[in-house]
Amino acid sequence: MLTDNLPCATDTEGYLLNLLDWSPEVARQLAAQDNLVLTEAHWEIMHFVRDYYAQYQIAPAMRTLTRRIGETLGRDKASSRYLYRLFPDGPAKQASRYAGLPKPTRCL
Repeated sequence: MLTDNLPCATDTEGYLLNLLDWSPEVARQLAAQDNLVLTEAHWEIMHFVRDYYAQYQIAPAMRTLTRRIGETLGRDKASSRYLYRLFPDGPAKQASRYAGLPKPTRCL
């Protein structure tokens, strides 16, 4: 499915069908569809999930996301409260979608 103003195809939940179609502009467009403007804090988490995916070939589920962020970015950024303020529709799912990754396997 082609999403409004998006130059690439997505599945029915808005995840890119081709990971190579991702770009920062695509991320901004996906966020805009959710009425969200990406800040440096968003980008930090999105780069984290992209790096995680590059290493493990899987998008991190929420529990893994918070644990690994705590280990690398600090405990203050690993709290669910902090992450939900950035990604209110679900940090693991929304960050992965904006980062051009598949839906995390343990997310509903």
